[in-house]
Amino acid sequence: MSDVVNEAEEDGGGSDFIRDIVRADLQAGRHQGVVTRFPPEPNGYLHIGHAKSICLNFGIAEEFGGRCHLRFDDTNPTREEQEFIEAIQTDVRWLGFDWGEHLHFASDYFEQLYQWAEGLIEAGKAYVDDLPVDEMRAYRGSLTEAGRNSPYRDRAVAENLDLFRRMRAGEFPDGARVLRAKIDMAAGNMNLRDPVLYRILHSAHPRTGTDWCIYPNYDFAHGQSDAIEAITHSLCTLEFADHRPLYDWLLEAIGVDERPRQYEFSRLNLSHTALSKRRLTQLVEEGCVDGWDDPRMPTVSALRRRGVPAAAVRDFISRLAITKSDGLVEMAMLEHCIREQLNVDAPRRMAVLRPLKVVIENYPEDESEMLTAQNHPGNADMGSREVPFSRELYVERDDFMEDPPRKFFRLGPGREVRLRYAYFITCNEVIKDDDGEVTELRCSYDPETRGGNAPDGRKVKGTIHWVSAAHAVDAKVRLYEHLFNSEEPPSGDDFLADLNPNSLEVLPQAWLEPDLANLPAGQTVQFERMGYFCRDSANDAVFNRTLGLRDSWAKIKGKS
Repeated sequence: MSDVVNEAEEDGGGSDFIRDIVRADLQAGRHQGVVTRFPPEPNGYLHIGHAKSICLNFGIAEEFGGRCHLRFDDTNPTREEQEFIEAIQTDVRWLGFDWGEHLHFASDYFEQLYQWAEGLIEAGKAYVDDLPVDEMRAYRGSLTEAGRNSPYRDRAVAENLDLFRRMRAGEFPDGARVLRAKIDMAAGNMNLRDPVLYRILHSAHPRTGTDWCIYPNYDFAHGQSDAIEAITHSLCTLEFADHRPLYDWLLEAIGVDERPRQYEFSRLNLSHTALSKRRLTQLVEEGCVDGWDDPRMPTVSALRRRGVPAAAVRDFISRLAITKSDGLVEMAMLEHCIREQLNVDAPRRMAVLRPLKVVIENYPEDESEMLTAQNHPGNADMGSREVPFSRELYVERDDFMEDPPRKFFRLGPGREVRLRYAYFITCNEVIKDDDGEVTELRCSYDPETRGGNAPDGRKVKGTIHWVSAAHAVDAKVRLYEHLFNSEEPPSGDDFLADLNPNSLEVLPQAWLEPDLANLPAGQTVQFERMGYFCRDSANDAVFNRTLGLRDSWAKIKGKS
Protein backbone atom coordinates (compact mmCIF):
# COMPACT_ATOMS: atom_id res chain seq x y z
CA MET A 1 0.00 0.00 0.00
CA SER A 2 1.16 3.55 -0.62
CA ASP A 3 1.70 6.01 2.22
CA VAL A 4 -1.26 8.11 1.12
CA VAL A 5 -3.63 5.17 1.36
CA ASN A 6 -2.35 4.21 4.81
CA GLU A 7 -2.71 7.78 6.03
CA ALA A 8 -6.23 7.89 4.64
CA GLU A 9 -7.18 4.77 6.56
CA GLU A 10 -5.80 6.19 9.82
CA ASP A 11 -7.37 9.59 9.27
CA GLY A 12 -10.76 8.13 8.42
CA GLY A 13 -11.86 11.24 6.60
CA GLY A 14 -11.84 13.34 9.80
CA SER A 15 -9.86 16.47 10.59
CA ASP A 16 -6.83 17.53 8.56
CA PHE A 17 -4.35 20.39 8.58
CA ILE A 18 -6.49 22.60 6.31
CA ARG A 19 -9.61 22.16 8.42
CA ASP A 20 -7.48 22.86 11.50
CA ILE A 21 -6.34 26.13 9.91
CA VAL A 22 -9.89 27.14 9.01
CA ARG A 23 -11.13 26.30 12.49
CA ALA A 24 -8.29 28.27 14.12
CA ASP A 25 -8.91 31.28 11.85
CA LEU A 26 -12.58 31.39 12.81
CA GLN A 27 -11.87 30.96 16.50
CA ALA A 28 -9.29 33.76 16.39
CA GLY A 29 -11.70 36.05 14.54
CA ARG A 30 -9.43 36.46 11.52
CA HIS A 31 -12.47 35.82 9.29
CA GLN A 32 -16.16 36.25 9.91
CA GLY A 33 -16.97 33.40 7.56
CA VAL A 34 -15.40 30.90 5.18
CA VAL A 35 -15.30 31.49 1.42
CA THR A 36 -13.50 28.98 -0.83
CA ARG A 37 -13.46 28.52 -4.58
CA PHE A 38 -12.90 25.85 -7.22
CA PRO A 39 -11.13 27.55 -10.19
CA PRO A 40 -10.86 25.20 -13.21
CA GLU A 41 -9.48 26.18 -16.59
CA PRO A 42 -12.14 25.51 -19.27
CA ASN A 43 -9.65 23.77 -21.57
CA GLY A 44 -10.66 20.18 -20.98
CA TYR A 45 -12.83 17.89 -18.89
CA LEU A 46 -12.48 17.41 -15.15
CA HIS A 47 -10.78 14.23 -13.91
CA ILE A 48 -10.94 12.48 -10.55
CA GLY A 49 -7.98 14.52 -9.32
CA HIS A 50 -10.16 17.59 -9.68
CA ALA A 51 -12.83 15.75 -7.70
CA LYS A 52 -10.50 15.82 -4.69
CA SER A 53 -10.25 19.60 -4.93
CA ILE A 54 -14.00 19.96 -5.53
CA CYS A 55 -14.88 17.86 -2.49
CA LEU A 56 -12.35 19.69 -0.33
CA ASN A 57 -13.38 23.23 -1.33
CA PHE A 58 -17.13 22.66 -1.33
CA GLY A 59 -16.91 20.34 1.67
CA ILE A 60 -15.03 22.82 3.87
CA ALA A 61 -17.41 25.62 2.92
CA GLU A 62 -20.39 23.45 3.86
CA GLU A 63 -18.86 22.18 7.10
CA PHE A 64 -18.07 25.69 8.37
CA GLY A 65 -21.26 27.36 7.20
CA GLY A 66 -19.61 29.27 4.36
CA ARG A 67 -19.84 29.23 0.60
CA CYS A 68 -17.78 27.95 -2.32
CA HIS A 69 -17.54 29.74 -5.67
CA LEU A 70 -17.16 28.08 -9.03
CA ARG A 71 -14.81 30.37 -10.96
CA PHE A 72 -13.50 29.64 -14.42
CA ASP A 73 -9.90 30.69 -15.03
CA ASP A 74 -10.66 31.67 -18.62
CA THR A 75 -7.49 33.64 -19.43
CA ASN A 76 -6.29 31.64 -22.46
CA PRO A 77 -8.85 31.93 -25.29
CA THR A 78 -6.79 29.77 -27.67
CA ARG A 79 -7.58 26.66 -25.63
CA GLU A 80 -10.99 27.34 -24.09
CA GLU A 81 -14.38 26.20 -25.32
CA GLN A 82 -17.98 26.56 -24.21
CA GLU A 83 -18.23 22.76 -24.31
CA PHE A 84 -15.75 22.52 -21.45
CA ILE A 85 -17.51 25.23 -19.42
CA GLU A 86 -20.81 23.35 -19.64
CA ALA A 87 -19.22 19.96 -18.97
CA ILE A 88 -17.46 21.23 -15.84
CA GLN A 89 -20.70 22.62 -14.42
CA THR A 90 -22.43 19.29 -15.13
CA ASP A 91 -19.65 17.37 -13.39
CA VAL A 92 -19.63 19.53 -10.26
CA ARG A 93 -23.40 19.22 -9.93
CA TRP A 94 -23.25 15.46 -10.52
CA LEU A 95 -20.76 15.16 -7.67
CA GLY A 96 -23.41 16.71 -5.44
CA PHE A 97 -22.31 20.34 -5.10
CA ASP A 98 -23.85 23.67 -6.03
CA TRP A 99 -22.35 27.16 -6.16
CA GLY A 100 -25.71 28.92 -6.04
CA GLU A 101 -25.39 32.47 -7.35
CA HIS A 102 -21.61 32.37 -7.19
CA LEU A 103 -20.67 31.38 -10.72
CA HIS A 104 -17.77 33.58 -11.76
CA PHE A 105 -15.20 33.94 -14.52
CA ALA A 106 -11.76 35.53 -14.43
CA SER A 107 -12.92 37.35 -17.56
CA ASP A 108 -15.49 39.13 -15.37
CA TYR A 109 -12.54 40.99 -13.90
CA PHE A 110 -10.49 41.81 -17.01
CA GLU A 111 -11.01 45.57 -16.67
CA GLN A 112 -10.13 45.59 -12.97
CA LEU A 113 -7.05 43.44 -13.61
CA TYR A 114 -5.95 45.80 -16.35
CA GLN A 115 -6.32 48.81 -14.06
CA TRP A 116 -4.28 47.07 -11.39
CA ALA A 117 -1.61 46.35 -14.00
CA GLU A 118 -1.44 50.03 -14.90
CA GLY A 119 -1.13 50.77 -11.20
CA LEU A 120 1.89 48.47 -10.97
CA ILE A 121 3.50 50.29 -13.90
CA GLU A 122 2.86 53.67 -12.30
CA ALA A 123 4.43 52.41 -9.05
CA GLY A 124 7.53 51.24 -10.93
CA LYS A 125 6.69 47.59 -10.19
CA ALA A 126 6.03 46.43 -13.77
CA TYR A 127 7.47 47.09 -17.21
CA VAL A 128 6.93 46.23 -20.86
CA ASP A 129 9.56 43.85 -22.20
CA ASP A 130 10.44 43.33 -25.88
CA LEU A 131 12.69 40.32 -25.43
CA PRO A 132 11.78 37.33 -27.63
CA VAL A 133 10.60 34.27 -25.71
CA ASP A 134 13.87 32.33 -26.13
CA GLU A 135 15.99 35.25 -24.97
CA MET A 136 13.71 35.92 -22.03
CA ARG A 137 14.10 32.31 -20.98
CA ALA A 138 17.89 32.57 -21.22
CA TYR A 139 17.90 35.79 -19.16
CA ARG A 140 15.99 34.04 -16.35
CA GLY A 141 19.00 31.91 -15.46
CA SER A 142 18.62 28.56 -13.75
CA LEU A 143 18.17 27.01 -10.33
CA THR A 144 21.92 27.38 -9.75
CA GLU A 145 22.54 30.59 -11.68
CA ALA A 146 20.98 34.02 -11.11
CA GLY A 147 19.07 35.67 -13.91
CA ARG A 148 20.00 38.88 -15.71
CA ASN A 149 18.00 42.05 -16.02
CA SER A 150 16.28 42.62 -19.33
CA PRO A 151 17.70 45.57 -21.30
CA TYR A 152 14.13 46.96 -21.23
CA ARG A 153 13.74 46.69 -17.45
CA ASP A 154 14.55 50.35 -16.76
CA ARG A 155 12.16 51.92 -19.21
CA ALA A 156 10.50 55.06 -17.89
CA VAL A 157 7.06 54.78 -16.37
CA ALA A 158 5.54 56.96 -19.10
CA GLU A 159 7.00 54.78 -21.85
CA ASN A 160 5.77 51.59 -20.18
CA LEU A 161 2.27 53.01 -19.79
CA ASP A 162 2.21 54.12 -23.42
CA LEU A 163 3.39 50.72 -24.67
CA PHE A 164 0.99 48.81 -22.43
CA ARG A 165 -1.96 50.90 -23.60
CA ARG A 166 -0.94 50.36 -27.21
CA MET A 167 -0.70 46.61 -26.50
CA ARG A 168 -4.31 46.78 -25.33
CA ALA A 169 -5.26 48.79 -28.43
CA GLY A 170 -3.98 45.99 -30.66
CA GLU A 171 -1.03 47.79 -32.26
CA PHE A 172 1.42 44.91 -31.85
CA PRO A 173 1.39 41.28 -33.08
CA ASP A 174 1.25 38.22 -30.87
CA GLY A 175 4.44 37.73 -28.89
CA ALA A 176 5.90 41.13 -29.71
CA ARG A 177 5.79 42.40 -26.13
CA VAL A 178 4.79 41.30 -22.64
CA LEU A 179 4.19 43.04 -19.33
CA ARG A 180 6.44 41.76 -16.56
CA ALA A 181 6.51 42.37 -12.82
CA LYS A 182 9.73 44.01 -11.60
CA ILE A 183 10.79 41.91 -8.62
CA ASP A 184 14.25 40.29 -8.44
CA MET A 185 16.14 38.52 -11.23
CA ALA A 186 18.43 36.94 -8.63
CA ALA A 187 15.64 35.48 -6.50
CA GLY A 188 16.06 31.86 -5.49
CA ASN A 189 12.43 31.26 -6.41
CA MET A 190 12.27 31.30 -10.21
CA ASN A 191 8.68 32.55 -10.07
CA LEU A 192 9.93 35.85 -8.65
CA ARG A 193 12.34 36.56 -11.51
CA ASP A 194 10.23 39.24 -13.16
CA PRO A 195 7.32 36.97 -14.12
CA VAL A 196 5.13 37.72 -17.12
CA LEU A 197 1.80 39.26 -16.18
CA TYR A 198 0.24 39.97 -19.60
CA ARG A 199 0.83 38.68 -23.13
CA ILE A 200 -0.57 39.64 -26.51
CA LEU A 201 -3.09 37.20 -28.00
CA HIS A 202 -5.18 38.30 -30.97
CA SER A 203 -7.76 35.61 -30.36
CA ALA A 204 -11.49 35.86 -29.75
CA HIS A 205 -12.54 34.95 -26.23
CA PRO A 206 -15.60 32.69 -25.63
CA ARG A 207 -17.18 35.34 -23.39
CA THR A 208 -15.59 38.70 -24.23
CA GLY A 209 -15.25 38.17 -27.97
CA THR A 210 -12.69 40.55 -29.50
CA ASP A 211 -12.84 43.16 -26.73
CA TRP A 212 -9.37 42.16 -25.60
CA CYS A 213 -6.14 41.25 -27.36
CA ILE A 214 -4.03 41.12 -24.20
CA TYR A 215 -4.72 38.54 -21.50
CA PRO A 216 -3.42 38.10 -17.94
CA ASN A 217 -1.60 34.93 -17.11
CA TYR A 218 -2.65 32.59 -14.31
CA ASP A 219 -0.52 34.13 -11.58
CA PHE A 220 -1.84 37.62 -12.17
CA ALA A 221 -5.48 36.59 -12.52
CA HIS A 222 -5.71 34.01 -9.75
CA GLY A 223 -4.84 35.84 -6.55
CA GLN A 224 -6.49 39.04 -7.68
CA SER A 225 -9.73 37.19 -8.53
CA ASP A 226 -9.57 35.63 -5.06
CA ALA A 227 -9.30 39.12 -3.59
CA ILE A 228 -12.21 40.48 -5.64
CA GLU A 229 -14.43 37.61 -4.46
CA ALA A 230 -13.26 37.91 -0.83
CA ILE A 231 -11.96 34.34 -0.79
CA THR A 232 -10.65 33.53 2.68
CA HIS A 233 -8.84 30.25 2.00
CA SER A 234 -7.39 29.66 -1.46
CA LEU A 235 -6.72 25.92 -1.62
CA CYS A 236 -4.29 24.66 -4.27
CA THR A 237 -2.34 21.49 -4.95
CA LEU A 238 1.35 21.27 -4.08
CA GLU A 239 2.67 22.30 -7.51
CA PHE A 240 1.50 25.84 -6.70
CA ALA A 241 3.51 26.09 -3.47
CA ASP A 242 6.37 27.85 -5.30
CA HIS A 243 3.85 30.33 -6.67
CA ARG A 244 2.66 31.43 -3.22
CA PRO A 245 5.40 34.09 -2.74
CA LEU A 246 4.32 35.66 -6.04
CA TYR A 247 0.65 35.35 -5.03
CA ASP A 248 1.43 37.30 -1.86
CA TRP A 249 3.74 39.82 -3.59
CA LEU A 250 1.13 40.76 -6.16
CA LEU A 251 -1.63 41.21 -3.57
CA GLU A 252 0.61 43.47 -1.53
CA ALA A 253 1.84 45.37 -4.58
CA ILE A 254 -1.66 46.27 -5.76
CA GLY A 255 -2.66 47.24 -2.23
CA VAL A 256 -5.39 44.73 -1.35
CA ASP A 257 -6.52 45.27 2.23
CA GLU A 258 -8.26 41.96 2.94
CA ARG A 259 -5.87 39.43 1.47
CA PRO A 260 -6.76 35.78 0.93
CA ARG A 261 -4.22 33.18 1.95
CA GLN A 262 -3.09 30.29 -0.22
CA TYR A 263 -2.67 26.81 1.25
CA GLU A 264 -1.38 23.77 -0.61
CA PHE A 265 -2.27 20.11 -0.27
CA SER A 266 -1.14 16.94 -2.03
CA ARG A 267 -2.76 16.18 -5.36
CA LEU A 268 -4.33 12.84 -6.12
CA ASN A 269 -2.08 10.35 -7.91
CA LEU A 270 -3.97 7.21 -8.92
CA SER A 271 -2.34 4.00 -10.10
CA HIS A 272 -2.69 2.71 -13.67
CA THR A 273 -3.86 6.05 -15.02
CA ALA A 274 -2.74 9.56 -15.94
CA LEU A 275 -4.12 12.59 -14.13
CA SER A 276 -2.57 15.22 -16.34
CA LYS A 277 -4.88 17.30 -18.52
CA ARG A 278 -2.12 17.55 -21.14
CA ARG A 279 -1.83 13.76 -21.33
CA LEU A 280 -5.57 13.22 -21.31
CA THR A 281 -5.88 15.72 -24.15
CA GLN A 282 -3.23 13.79 -26.07
CA LEU A 283 -5.11 10.52 -25.55
CA VAL A 284 -8.24 12.12 -27.00
CA GLU A 285 -6.60 13.99 -29.88
CA GLU A 286 -4.54 10.97 -31.01
CA GLY A 287 -7.56 8.65 -30.95
CA CYS A 288 -6.21 6.39 -28.21
CA VAL A 289 -9.63 6.63 -26.55
CA ASP A 290 -13.08 7.44 -27.85
CA GLY A 291 -13.42 10.95 -26.45
CA TRP A 292 -13.22 12.57 -23.03
CA ASP A 293 -16.02 10.38 -21.67
CA ASP A 294 -14.57 7.07 -22.85
CA PRO A 295 -15.23 4.84 -19.80
CA ARG A 296 -11.52 3.97 -19.62
CA MET A 297 -10.64 7.59 -18.92
CA PRO A 298 -10.30 8.99 -15.36
CA THR A 299 -12.54 11.95 -16.19
CA VAL A 300 -15.63 12.60 -14.11
CA SER A 301 -17.81 12.30 -17.22
CA ALA A 302 -16.21 8.93 -18.04
CA LEU A 303 -16.82 7.64 -14.52
CA ARG A 304 -20.45 8.70 -14.83
CA ARG A 305 -20.81 7.00 -18.23
CA ARG A 306 -19.25 3.85 -16.81
CA GLY A 307 -21.92 3.74 -14.11
CA VAL A 308 -19.88 4.87 -11.12
CA PRO A 309 -22.15 6.44 -8.45
CA ALA A 310 -21.28 9.98 -7.39
CA ALA A 311 -21.62 8.85 -3.77
CA ALA A 312 -18.81 6.32 -4.33
CA VAL A 313 -16.49 9.05 -5.63
CA ARG A 314 -17.26 11.24 -2.62
CA ASP A 315 -16.67 8.29 -0.30
CA PHE A 316 -13.33 7.58 -1.99
CA ILE A 317 -12.22 11.21 -1.64
CA SER A 318 -13.28 11.27 2.02
CA ARG A 319 -10.89 8.40 2.75
CA LEU A 320 -7.85 10.23 1.36
CA ALA A 321 -5.57 12.03 3.74
CA ILE A 322 -5.23 15.78 3.15
CA THR A 323 -1.47 16.15 3.59
CA LYS A 324 1.54 17.98 2.19
CA SER A 325 3.24 14.83 0.90
CA ASP A 326 2.49 13.20 -2.44
CA GLY A 327 1.90 9.48 -2.76
CA LEU A 328 0.23 6.94 -4.98
CA VAL A 329 -3.30 5.73 -4.26
CA GLU A 330 -4.16 2.29 -5.59
CA MET A 331 -6.97 2.03 -8.11
CA ALA A 332 -8.27 -0.89 -6.02
CA MET A 333 -9.23 1.55 -3.28
CA LEU A 334 -11.50 3.50 -5.65
CA GLU A 335 -12.93 0.25 -6.99
CA HIS A 336 -13.66 -0.92 -3.46
CA CYS A 337 -15.66 2.25 -2.75
CA ILE A 338 -17.60 1.76 -5.98
CA ARG A 339 -18.41 -1.87 -5.15
CA GLU A 340 -19.50 -0.99 -1.63
CA GLN A 341 -21.99 1.53 -3.00
CA LEU A 342 -23.27 -0.62 -5.86
CA ASN A 343 -23.59 -3.70 -3.67
CA VAL A 344 -26.20 -1.78 -1.71
CA ASP A 345 -27.89 0.20 -4.48
CA ALA A 346 -27.71 -1.84 -7.69
CA PRO A 347 -30.65 -4.13 -8.49
CA ARG A 348 -29.84 -7.64 -9.74
CA ARG A 349 -30.60 -8.94 -13.22
CA MET A 350 -29.51 -11.91 -15.33
CA ALA A 351 -27.47 -11.59 -18.51
CA VAL A 352 -25.45 -14.07 -20.54
CA LEU A 353 -22.35 -12.48 -22.05
CA ARG A 354 -20.83 -15.44 -23.93
CA PRO A 355 -23.87 -17.52 -24.78
CA LEU A 356 -24.16 -21.26 -25.14
CA LYS A 357 -27.56 -22.64 -26.15
CA VAL A 358 -29.38 -25.12 -23.93
CA VAL A 359 -32.39 -27.15 -25.11
CA ILE A 360 -34.48 -28.74 -22.34
CA GLU A 361 -35.82 -31.73 -24.21
CA ASN A 362 -38.53 -32.72 -21.71
CA TYR A 363 -39.96 -29.23 -21.43
CA PRO A 364 -43.07 -28.71 -23.58
CA GLU A 365 -42.48 -27.00 -26.91
CA ASP A 366 -44.15 -23.64 -27.55
CA GLU A 367 -44.75 -23.14 -23.84
CA SER A 368 -43.25 -20.78 -21.30
CA GLU A 369 -43.87 -19.73 -17.72
CA MET A 370 -43.02 -16.80 -15.45
CA LEU A 371 -40.77 -17.34 -12.46
CA THR A 372 -40.22 -14.99 -9.54
CA ALA A 373 -36.75 -13.49 -9.11
CA GLN A 374 -35.53 -11.22 -6.32
CA ASN A 375 -34.35 -7.77 -7.30
CA HIS A 376 -31.82 -7.75 -4.47
CA PRO A 377 -31.11 -10.76 -2.22
CA GLY A 378 -30.11 -8.50 0.69
CA ASN A 379 -32.91 -5.97 0.42
CA ALA A 380 -36.46 -7.21 0.40
CA ASP A 381 -37.72 -3.65 -0.05
CA MET A 382 -36.46 -3.76 -3.64
CA GLY A 383 -39.13 -6.35 -4.35
CA SER A 384 -39.14 -8.96 -7.08
CA ARG A 385 -39.80 -9.35 -10.78
CA GLU A 386 -41.08 -12.03 -13.15
CA VAL A 387 -38.66 -13.64 -15.61
CA PRO A 388 -39.78 -15.91 -18.47
CA PHE A 389 -38.63 -19.54 -18.70
CA SER A 390 -38.91 -21.70 -21.82
CA ARG A 391 -37.58 -24.81 -23.55
CA GLU A 392 -34.56 -23.04 -25.08
CA LEU A 393 -32.18 -21.05 -22.91
CA TYR A 394 -28.79 -19.38 -23.03
CA VAL A 395 -26.19 -20.02 -20.36
CA GLU A 396 -22.60 -18.80 -20.03
CA ARG A 397 -20.15 -20.78 -22.11
CA ASP A 398 -17.77 -20.79 -19.12
CA ASP A 399 -20.43 -22.60 -17.08
CA PHE A 400 -19.91 -25.78 -19.13
CA MET A 401 -16.91 -28.09 -19.41
CA GLU A 402 -16.92 -31.28 -21.41
CA ASP A 403 -14.32 -32.89 -19.17
CA PRO A 404 -14.67 -30.96 -15.89
CA PRO A 405 -12.23 -31.30 -12.98
CA ARG A 406 -13.48 -32.59 -9.66
CA LYS A 407 -14.14 -29.16 -8.12
CA PHE A 408 -15.98 -27.76 -11.13
CA PHE A 409 -19.56 -27.57 -9.89
CA ARG A 410 -21.28 -26.33 -13.02
CA LEU A 411 -22.53 -28.08 -16.15
CA GLY A 412 -20.84 -31.12 -17.62
CA PRO A 413 -22.00 -34.34 -19.26
CA GLY A 414 -24.26 -36.14 -16.80
CA ARG A 415 -24.03 -33.35 -14.23
CA GLU A 416 -26.95 -31.67 -12.52
CA VAL A 417 -27.02 -27.96 -11.63
CA ARG A 418 -29.56 -25.44 -10.38
CA LEU A 419 -30.80 -22.71 -12.70
CA ARG A 420 -31.13 -19.54 -10.64
CA TYR A 421 -34.81 -19.05 -9.57
CA ALA A 422 -35.85 -21.95 -11.84
CA TYR A 423 -35.20 -25.72 -11.92
CA PHE A 424 -32.55 -28.39 -11.64
CA ILE A 425 -31.29 -29.47 -15.05
CA THR A 426 -29.00 -32.30 -16.15
CA CYS A 427 -26.78 -32.25 -19.23
CA ASN A 428 -27.50 -35.35 -21.36
CA GLU A 429 -25.89 -34.62 -24.73
CA VAL A 430 -23.29 -32.27 -26.19
CA ILE A 431 -23.74 -30.99 -29.77
CA LYS A 432 -20.66 -29.85 -31.72
CA ASP A 433 -20.05 -28.28 -35.10
CA ASP A 434 -17.68 -29.60 -37.78
CA ASP A 435 -14.73 -27.93 -36.07
CA GLY A 436 -15.45 -29.68 -32.80
CA GLU A 437 -16.73 -26.57 -31.02
CA VAL A 438 -19.60 -27.06 -28.62
CA THR A 439 -22.68 -25.28 -30.01
CA GLU A 440 -25.55 -26.70 -27.96
CA LEU A 441 -26.37 -28.72 -24.86
CA ARG A 442 -29.32 -31.10 -24.70
CA CYS A 443 -30.62 -31.28 -21.16
CA SER A 444 -33.55 -32.46 -19.08
CA TYR A 445 -35.19 -30.70 -16.16
CA ASP A 446 -36.89 -31.88 -13.00
CA PRO A 447 -40.33 -30.18 -12.89
CA GLU A 448 -40.53 -30.89 -9.14
CA THR A 449 -37.69 -28.45 -8.44
CA ARG A 450 -39.46 -25.23 -9.43
CA GLY A 451 -37.94 -22.31 -7.59
CA GLY A 452 -34.62 -24.11 -7.20
CA ASN A 453 -35.37 -26.62 -4.45
CA ALA A 454 -35.84 -30.39 -4.61
CA PRO A 455 -38.75 -31.95 -2.61
CA ASP A 456 -36.66 -35.05 -1.98
CA GLY A 457 -33.99 -32.95 -0.30
CA ARG A 458 -31.21 -33.67 -2.75
CA LYS A 459 -28.57 -31.00 -3.11
CA VAL A 460 -26.58 -29.65 -6.03
CA LYS A 461 -23.45 -27.61 -5.54
CA GLY A 462 -23.70 -25.47 -8.64
CA THR A 463 -26.11 -22.61 -9.40
CA ILE A 464 -25.87 -20.80 -12.73
CA HIS A 465 -27.74 -17.94 -14.36
CA TRP A 466 -29.58 -18.10 -17.67
CA VAL A 467 -32.01 -16.27 -19.96
CA SER A 468 -34.87 -17.56 -22.06
CA ALA A 469 -33.83 -17.57 -25.71
CA ALA A 470 -37.31 -16.71 -26.95
CA HIS A 471 -37.62 -13.67 -24.68
CA ALA A 472 -34.07 -12.35 -24.32
CA VAL A 473 -32.98 -8.99 -25.70
CA ASP A 474 -29.58 -8.69 -27.31
CA ALA A 475 -26.96 -6.05 -26.58
CA LYS A 476 -23.32 -5.28 -27.13
CA VAL A 477 -21.24 -5.36 -23.95
CA ARG A 478 -17.97 -3.54 -23.35
CA LEU A 479 -15.53 -4.89 -20.77
CA TYR A 480 -12.87 -2.53 -19.43
CA GLU A 481 -9.51 -2.99 -17.76
CA HIS A 482 -6.86 -0.48 -16.64
CA LEU A 483 -5.89 1.99 -19.35
CA PHE A 484 -2.16 1.62 -18.59
CA ASN A 485 -0.14 -1.49 -17.86
CA SER A 486 2.14 0.08 -15.26
CA GLU A 487 1.07 1.10 -11.80
CA GLU A 488 2.90 4.36 -12.44
CA PRO A 489 2.91 5.09 -16.21
CA PRO A 490 6.11 6.69 -17.57
CA SER A 491 6.35 10.43 -17.09
CA GLY A 492 7.99 11.17 -20.45
CA ASP A 493 6.57 11.56 -23.93
CA ASP A 494 6.67 7.76 -24.40
CA PHE A 495 3.83 7.20 -21.93
CA LEU A 496 1.58 6.04 -24.79
CA ALA A 497 3.80 2.96 -25.16
CA ASP A 498 2.47 1.82 -21.78
CA LEU A 499 -1.17 1.76 -22.91
CA ASN A 500 -2.86 -1.54 -22.15
CA PRO A 501 -3.89 -3.13 -25.48
CA ASN A 502 -6.51 -5.14 -23.59
CA SER A 503 -8.14 -2.15 -21.88
CA LEU A 504 -11.30 -2.71 -23.97
CA GLU A 505 -12.98 -5.95 -25.02
CA VAL A 506 -16.24 -5.81 -26.96
CA LEU A 507 -18.66 -8.72 -26.75
CA PRO A 508 -20.80 -8.35 -29.89
CA GLN A 509 -23.92 -10.24 -28.78
CA ALA A 510 -24.90 -10.78 -25.20
CA TRP A 511 -28.40 -11.90 -24.23
CA LEU A 512 -30.23 -10.13 -21.42
CA GLU A 513 -33.42 -10.85 -19.53
CA PRO A 514 -36.27 -8.82 -21.09
CA ASP A 515 -36.64 -6.48 -18.09
CA LEU A 516 -33.33 -4.84 -19.09
CA ALA A 517 -34.89 -3.51 -22.29
CA ASN A 518 -36.52 -0.82 -20.13
CA LEU A 519 -33.44 0.10 -18.09
CA PRO A 520 -32.84 3.88 -18.32
CA ALA A 521 -29.55 5.06 -19.84
CA GLY A 522 -26.97 5.66 -17.16
CA GLN A 523 -28.47 3.26 -14.61
CA THR A 524 -26.26 0.54 -13.17
CA VAL A 525 -27.33 -3.00 -12.28
CA GLN A 526 -25.54 -6.13 -11.21
CA PHE A 527 -25.52 -8.88 -13.81
CA GLU A 528 -25.65 -11.82 -11.43
CA ARG A 529 -22.28 -13.57 -11.12
CA MET A 530 -20.80 -11.30 -13.83
CA GLY A 531 -20.32 -7.84 -12.32
CA TYR A 532 -21.86 -4.38 -12.41
CA PHE A 533 -22.98 -2.94 -15.75
CA CYS A 534 -24.41 0.37 -16.87
CA ARG A 535 -26.57 1.10 -19.88
CA ASP A 536 -24.51 3.41 -22.07
CA SER A 537 -25.67 7.01 -22.22
CA ALA A 538 -24.62 7.39 -25.87
CA ASN A 539 -25.96 4.08 -27.25
CA ASP A 540 -28.80 2.28 -25.48
CA ALA A 541 -27.91 -1.00 -27.23
CA VAL A 542 -24.61 -1.08 -25.31
CA PHE A 543 -23.85 -1.98 -21.72
CA ASN A 544 -20.57 -0.89 -20.13
CA ARG A 545 -19.04 -2.94 -17.35
CA THR A 546 -18.53 -0.73 -14.34
CA LEU A 547 -16.59 -3.33 -12.36
CA GLY A 548 -16.32 -7.04 -11.80
CA LEU A 549 -17.47 -8.61 -8.53
CA ARG A 550 -14.10 -9.44 -6.97
CA ASP A 551 -12.75 -6.94 -4.46
CA SER A 552 -9.07 -7.51 -3.73
CA TRP A 553 -8.90 -4.28 -1.72
CA ALA A 554 -11.45 -5.56 0.79
CA LYS A 555 -9.45 -8.75 1.24
CA ILE A 556 -6.20 -6.84 1.69
CA LYS A 557 -7.77 -4.56 4.29
CA GLY A 558 -9.43 -7.46 6.09
CA LYS A 559 -12.93 -6.51 5.10
CA SER A 560 -15.76 -8.83 4.17
